[in-house]
Amino acid sequence: MEKLSIFQLLYITLFISFILHVIPTSSQETVNEHDFDCRNSERWGLLHKEWSACSNGSMQSPIDLLSERVEVVSHLGRLKRRYQPSNATLKNRGHDMMLKWESGAGSLQINGTEYFLKQCHWHSPSEHTVNGKRHALEIHKVHESKDGKIAVVGIMYTIGRPDSFLLSLEERLRLVVGTKEIETVAGIVNPKDIKLGSRKYYRYIGSLTIPPCTENVLWTIFGKVRTASRKQVNLLRVAVHDQSDSNARPIQVINGRSVQLYRPEENTTT
Repeated sequence: MEKLSIFQLLYITLFISFILHVIPTSSQETVNEHDFDCRNSERWGLLHKEWSACSNGSMQSPIDLLSERVEVVSHLGRLKRRYQPSNATLKNRGHDMMLKWESGAGSLQINGTEYFLKQCHWHSPSEHTVNGKRHALEIHKVHESKDGKIAVVGIMYTIGRPDSFLLSLEERLRLVVGTKEIETVAGIVNPKDIKLGSRKYYRYIGSLTIPPCTENVLWTIFGKVRTASRKQVNLLRVAVHDQSDSNARPIQVINGRSVQLYRPEENTTT
């Protein structure tokens, strides 16, 4: 009986030791915002094995949309959006501000695949560049198909007139800026209120721009640069909990990837 008690004590001790060893590691991988610091993005792939694509991937984002290597096409067609108003939550994730829709916000159809809108978030300055130029802000609308494929729509902004969509969110944004991972109900938000302003867009295959840097992401970047006020950009920057005041990942190597620019054919008369 005494030997059994010693065995039980040894088993309990080993079990507790195992739990204490595992839990902090798992928790750190989930909540350590310093890991997302874009100033150290070249080390992301070394921090966690699940993030290895950040270092050794061959189709990483963002990229420079350089005119010299862009293929102008007309066959891609206009973006088929079927968005509708849905309840949403605004969350300060520490490395960015995210607006997450509940189910029912609609979808985007590309090449016969339906991608359902999940969330949008902002990067400042812009992550993608056009001929080497960064803009003040970039929004990413993240979509996912039923079989797990990801499509992201990006829109860039320069400093100018206030953006109407951000104006509608300003009151809620002020509730979560400068805080650590807090969220607030945003109410019913219509994704259609995020204006595109152009039918022209870039299309290429890339990755998520934050860990785990998942590849084979279908990117659509609209060609028209819209405007947002400096106050709106600064309001979104407050969400970044580090001294860099930026959450834009550096430009990645294109590695020979195809980049297309959809430009609708103009009607001509003979």
